[in-house]
Amino acid sequence: MTAPRTAIVFDLDGTLIDSAPDIRVIANTVLAEHGAAPISLEETRRFIGNGAAVFVERMSAARGIAPDPARLASMHARFEELYLNAADHSRLYPGVAETLAALRDRGFALGVCTNKPIAPTRFVLEHFGLADLFAAVLGGDSLPVRKPDPAPLHRTFDSLGGDGARIYVGDSEVDAETARRAGLPFLLFTEGYRKSPVEALPHHARFDSYTDLPALIDRLLAQAD
Repeated sequence: MTAPRTAIVFDLDGTLIDSAPDIRVIANTVLAEHGAAPISLEETRRFIGNGAAVFVERMSAARGIAPDPARLASMHARFEELYLNAADHSRLYPGVAETLAALRDRGFALGVCTNKPIAPTRFVLEHFGLADLFAAVLGGDSLPVRKPDPAPLHRTFDSLGGDGARIYVGDSEVDAETARRAGLPFLLFTEGYRKSPVEALPHHARFDSYTDLPALIDRLLAQAD
């Protein structure tokens, strides 16, 4: 009898890639076009997590731009235009590519569930040579709702299929809340865009190096048996 196939879904920004430097360049281009001062890298990381539209709202508010719906919509459209092919300043976290390949080779089904729009998500996965490792990818505009609503995460796991364990890996408050609402075990990557102390986020285990992730997954699966 074939053993149940475990599925593992990852968040993207702050979990697999540090994309904040590219997002900052885009944000500051848009802000400059509207006569506003640039944001810092720290602010950029703080504003990431709930999708591009919310990011634009946060950066605009931080620079005193009045919350005019038409202006915000224009800024959002420009932001997404620049975001489509942005990867020049992004980087994979150390060990990501090797760990993902090892997990795939061991038979795990891998997916991505992110609030990043689907077009730049697919671009950045191709850019870093990761696209073929994932059997399912959902972006922030793939469904009418985004994380922390659990629907995108459930849809990603359903697309992966199988009847084995399901594990979610992320870096932020949004990811922890998504896993909680979905009723799924959550592994927390501590080197991403988390704003709260580690202890404030519900998680089954945490890691700061991808070389530790396979052992954490094995331990979690052993505990579930």
